[in-house]
Amino acid sequence: MSYCPECEAVIDEEFEDVGEIISCPECGVELEVISIDPVEFDLALIDDEEDDDEFRLDDAEDEEEWDDEDSYDEDDEDREDD
Repeated sequence: MSYCPECEAVIDEEFEDVGEIISCPECGVELEVISIDPVEFDLALIDDEEDDDEFRLDDAEDEEEWDDEDSYDEDDEDREDD
């Protein structure tokens, strides 16, 4: 018998491999099996790479491009008046 390090719920399962990822039946947090005998868990690492991909703009089409002609400059207005 082992316990969730997050909520201390009892987890009474047998595991075969260190590194196995499970979800706590009580709080739902992802746990990594770090020891088989005795069974021990640690919080599983979150893969930040997947999260970063959600917010990254990979396509140049999605980004607004500016030309020098499109940008506004107060000095341009003064030059036109001259």
